Amino acid sequence: MTTTPDTLEKLRVALEEFAHEHDWNQFHNPKNLAIALSVEASELLEHFQWLTPTQAANLSPETQDAVALECADVLLFLIRLADKLNIDLATTATRKMELNAQKYPVEKARGLSTKYDRL
Repeated sequence: MTTTPDTLEKLRVALEEFAHEHDWNQFHNPKNLAIALSVEASELLEHFQWLTPTQAANLSPETQDAVALECADVLLFLIRLADKLNIDLATTATRKMELNAQKYPVEKARGLSTKYDRL
């Protein structure tokens, strides 16, 4: 991938092309992609394991770079999974934010970490 995609759709297309070039579509089914996504999320968590909140907010440049790459892995597998399931992530994320705004009205949830069904 020589250019930097700047939208989810461009990333989706670039990922499809990459998978096609590498003959990886045979492995990219929803089950495998969901597992890969979980593995990458776990690799992201590994960088924060045993850190205090202060340490986690002040990562070394090397760790920050490693975390950034793990975030990218999570994003890429999520985009690939959504593509295989015909999910428009931008539209669905917007819808989810609207649903969360209903579940967590500011007047009830501001400053709280309480789950919506306990507000």
